[in-house]
Amino acid sequence: MKPTLQRCLLLLCLLSLAACAGISRNPLPGDIHAKATVLGRDDLRYWGDNSRQENQGYSLYKQTREQFKARYAGVSGREHHYLAVSGGGANGAYGAGALVGWTATGTRPEFAIVTGISTGALIAPFAFLGPEYDNQLKEVYTTLGTDRIFSIRSIFKIVGGDGLVDTSPFQQTLETYVNDDVIQAIAAEYRQGRLLLIGTTNLDAGRPVIWNIGRIADSGHPDAPDLIRQVLRASASIPGAFPPVYLKVEANGVEYDEMHVDGGTSAQMFLYPSSIDWKDVMGLLDVKGTPQAYVIRNSRVHPSYEEVSPRVSEIASRTIDSLIRTQGVGDAYRIYALAERDGVDINLTWIPKDSVEDSSDEPFDPKYMSELFEYGYQRAINGELWTQLDLD
Repeated sequence: MKPTLQRCLLLLCLLSLAACAGISRNPLPGDIHAKATVLGRDDLRYWGDNSRQENQGYSLYKQTREQFKARYAGVSGREHHYLAVSGGGANGAYGAGALVGWTATGTRPEFAIVTGISTGALIAPFAFLGPEYDNQLKEVYTTLGTDRIFSIRSIFKIVGGDGLVDTSPFQQTLETYVNDDVIQAIAAEYRQGRLLLIGTTNLDAGRPVIWNIGRIADSGHPDAPDLIRQVLRASASIPGAFPPVYLKVEANGVEYDEMHVDGGTSAQMFLYPSSIDWKDVMGLLDVKGTPQAYVIRNSRVHPSYEEVSPRVSEIASRTIDSLIRTQGVGDAYRIYALAERDGVDINLTWIPKDSVEDSSDEPFDPKYMSELFEYGYQRAINGELWTQLDLD
């Protein structure tokens, strides 16, 4: 973890011991959370850890088989390719470069499903829309610095506040790159049967939430664009450092809010809901051949030796880094088990040990990100990107 964020998190811990005041909110009561709707609908999201029985209310189970086949006719009778993009902060430049390099090889497929968490949530819309959005993807991950993501709050706003930084710059960045034209393009692809899914964590419930971004985009609701950008911002909101995003919901005719934070709090990446019988889905859609899933882990997966100074901030930082790394490895095993169950091949890429070194103190350093982007690009060009995951 970068020194800037180390100091921020340590300061937050110290201030939280003294602070009593907090942000005023109207949280959704736990006994009615199952009744909550967003934009007046109950089919725009679902729990990411649901059992099959709990997910009966989700749209897949509200349709007859004939309706389902008609709805997803655009992805029927063809090969299926899925893409999952993980969290990783500035390391998302690796995944962005890999995708642009993959385009240059002429072998990048169209994905029936794209999922994203944290920095992967920012990559996912552009990956979903295809190579014509590679320029935007490159621009985001090679030119934007920390000042386009956040600014440090004053001590007066930190005390009793909900985060150490102000993410208004990130909101403005999202409005620039995930604009109304992009959202309309997402809606058009959704109407063809393709899915863009983004993960957040509902901190009140302590559970992962998966948002159907295409359905939101296609809802026609005037607040849909703002909700999409809020979900993307929430998915990348590191708890404690970044303020959470308070999403408006309604239950029993009363408006409440839910606190949503970084999807990586629950999982670093996901492929598709394990509660859905994917073999049944593939049969209904007459999927040709073996579906191929591609997982981009925007992180190093192997431990590295590093002498840790006996300071609280560095001990905490090293611990958090280790937790995130091992969580990502565990997520890869979980995805593999899911794919093995459903007959899907898994192809994985991650940042190798011998990749670009990050020596900057800045959380988002354009120089480092440009180098890492180029590294991912060259790996794709040279055919070194994918490893077929086999845990036998």
